[in-house]
Amino acid sequence: MRLGRPLAPGVAVARAYCPDQGPVHGPARQLDPTETPDQIRLFESVCAAAAQELDARIAHTVAQLGQQNDTTILHTHRQMLADPTLADKVKLAIRDHGLDAGTALQHVLEGYESQFAKIRDEYLKQRVADLRCVVGFVLRHLQGRQSSAPPFGPDEPVILVTHEVLPSHLLLSQHFRLAGILTEVGAETGHAAILARSLGIPVLAGLPGILDEVRTGDMIALDAHEGQVHINPDFEVQTTYRRLQQAEAERRDRLAGNRDQEPVTVDGTRVELLANVNGADDAALASQVGAGGVGLYRTEYLFLTHPGMPDEEEQLATYRAVVEAAPGRTAIIRALDLGVDKSVSYLGRHDEPNPALGVRGTRLLSASPELAQTQLRAILRAGRYGRVSLLLPMVSALEEVRWAKGMLDDARLSLRRRGEPFAEDMPLGVMVEVPAAVACLDDLMEEVDFVSIGTNDLIQYLMAADRTNPQVAHLCEPSNPAIWRVLQRIIGVCIGRGKPVTVCGELAGQPQSFLPLLGLGLRRFSMSPALVPLFKDLVRHSNALEARAVAERLMRMKTAGEIRDCLAEETDRLMLHSCIKF
Repeated sequence: MRLGRPLAPGVAVARAYCPDQGPVHGPARQLDPTETPDQIRLFESVCAAAAQELDARIAHTVAQLGQQNDTTILHTHRQMLADPTLADKVKLAIRDHGLDAGTALQHVLEGYESQFAKIRDEYLKQRVADLRCVVGFVLRHLQGRQSSAPPFGPDEPVILVTHEVLPSHLLLSQHFRLAGILTEVGAETGHAAILARSLGIPVLAGLPGILDEVRTGDMIALDAHEGQVHINPDFEVQTTYRRLQQAEAERRDRLAGNRDQEPVTVDGTRVELLANVNGADDAALASQVGAGGVGLYRTEYLFLTHPGMPDEEEQLATYRAVVEAAPGRTAIIRALDLGVDKSVSYLGRHDEPNPALGVRGTRLLSASPELAQTQLRAILRAGRYGRVSLLLPMVSALEEVRWAKGMLDDARLSLRRRGEPFAEDMPLGVMVEVPAAVACLDDLMEEVDFVSIGTNDLIQYLMAADRTNPQVAHLCEPSNPAIWRVLQRIIGVCIGRGKPVTVCGELAGQPQSFLPLLGLGLRRFSMSPALVPLFKDLVRHSNALEARAVAERLMRMKTAGEIRDCLAEETDRLMLHSCIKF
C-alpha cells in the first residue's frame, strides 16, 4: 500500500491506464536563417490544427455532459491557444535564437514554469498546468499525431495513472469510463482537480515514482478519502474496496440530493454556505453544488496571469463573468491582494526584506492609486450584473478604510462623468486578518457594512508563526486557545453591531471547527466549492443549541491539547448522524 494526498474524494477499483505522458520533443536543432520563415509557418499551422482538436473536444464534452459550464476550463485553454502573447514569444524564440518550433515552444513553457515556481500560492502555481496542456496539444500536432485511444472498452472503468492530472485527461472519458486518477504531483486548487470533483472522479496525488510501479492493465484500488492506494491487491482487499465504492456511491447520491435543500440545522437555524473562487469556472462549480453565493472572489489570478496591467474593460469582462456564473449572481469581490509570494513585474516592485509584513493588500492599492481606481471602476460596473459587495484586504487601521471610501467616491464620480452605469450602493467590507484590525474592530464597524475573517493570515500573524514552516506550523493549528478567543471577539462584535460576518479561511472548511464556530454565533461559512455538499449535510445534522454548549465548553479550556480532544470528540459524535466521511 502507498499513501498519497487526496485532491478529489472518492473510492475506485479498476485497471490502470498509463498513457504516454505527452509528446517528447527531440533534440534541439539550430536553424539555418533561411529555415526561419518555414518554422514560423509550421508553428502557425500546427496551432490551427490543435485549435480544431480542442474545439472538437469542447463540442464532445457539451454533447456528453449537456452542460456548457463543464467546458469552461477547455474554453480557457482555447483562449490561451489563441493568445497572441504566447504565439509571439514562440515566434521570437524561432527568429532571434534560431530554435525550431518545438524547441521554441518548450523554451517559452520553461520560462512560464520558472516564473510560476516562485509563487507559493498553490492555486496560482497550478495554472501553469493549463499551459502545459495547451503546449501538449500543439506538440502532438507538431509530431503529426493526435491523442490515441487507450486499450479498453467504452464501458470499462479505468484508473488513469500519470505524472500530473491535466484537464485534457478528463476528456478521455470519450474512450472509457474514468473511475479515478493517480498522479505523482498536483494540488487541489488545479483546474483539473476542480473539474474532477465536479464530475465525481476521485484523484490521489503526491505519489512520486508511481509510474515506475504501475503498468497499464494492473489492478488498482484507491481510497481518496484516506489517501491509500493498493497496486494489484488480493481478492480480499478488492472486495473490501468494492464495498467502500458502493457505500461511496450511496453517500454521493445522498449528498447530490441535498443540492437544492436549505442548509438549516435540526433546530431551525439557517446557515449560509458560500464559496471561495478564483475565476468564473470556480463560480460555475459553486452553482452546480448548491452554494448560496460567492463569499470570496480573489482577483489576483487575473493580474498574475496577465502579461501587463489589465485595463478596465478586461477587468470588467472577467468580474462580470464571475458574477454571472455565481450562485444567485451574488459575489463578494476582494480588491487586489498582491504581495508576499504573489507579485507582478509590471508594477515595478522589488523584493522586500519581509514581504509578509510589507506592501500588500490595501497598502499596495494606496501606493498605486491608478491601479486602485481602475479596479474599483471595473468592480462598480460589474455590480450591475448581480448582488456584488467589495472587500478590502489586509486592513490594519481605520485610515485605510476611509482612504478606500474616498477612492470609491472618486471612482463613482468618474463613472458618472463618463455616463457609465454602475452599482450605486455597493456594500463595503473589510478582511480581518491582522491583529491590529481586531483591536480596533469597534471603530471599523462604524465605516463598513460587513466583515470577512481571513483565518489563514490572522492565525499566522497572531501566533507569529509561518504556517508553511514545518518547525512552527503546529502553532497555527485550530486548537490554540488564543485563536478561539480572538474569533469569539470578532464574531461577538459583529453580531452586537448587526453586521454580517463570514469566515473565509481554511478554518471554514474544516469539519472539526464547524460546531464551535456555529456555537459562537457564526452563520456564514465560505469554503472551496467542493466542500459545500459535505457541509450542507453537516449543517442539516447539527443542533445550534448543542453547538453553543460546545463553544462554551471550548472557551473555558486553557490548553491546545484540551481543545484538540474536544474537537475530535464532537466531530466523531456528529459523524455518527451524518453521511460525511472526513
